[in-house]
Amino acid sequence: QVQLVESGGGWVQPGGSLTLSCAASGLTFASYVMKWYRQAPGKERELVASISTGGTANSVPRFFISRDNARNSAYLLMNSLKSEDTAKYYCSAETGILKYWGQGTQVTVSS
Repeated sequence: QVQLVESGGGWVQPGGSLTLSCAASGLTFASYVMKWYRQAPGKERELVASISTGGTANSVPRFFISRDNARNSAYLLMNSLKSEDTAKYYCSAETGILKYWGQGTQVTVSS
């Protein structure tokens, strides 16, 4: 059974940083593209970062994605956080026709 478990969310002041983690199990982690999405209330889910099986990373400004295949984990470092970054953040594992989701972790940016 595939499981993706996000952690590291919480409350942070504007300008702060936060690192989210995504721990995967039940799949051959190194074979999956890992992505981070977010969804704010009333808005559609949007992609914020992705990293290929070979480690090629793409992300929106201020965010950095990484992966550790030995730990079956992906990470999202978020810097200079703004109130508009407030959302529930989800990781996904994707390969070809397969796509798995975690349950999400809430990030709230406010003073």
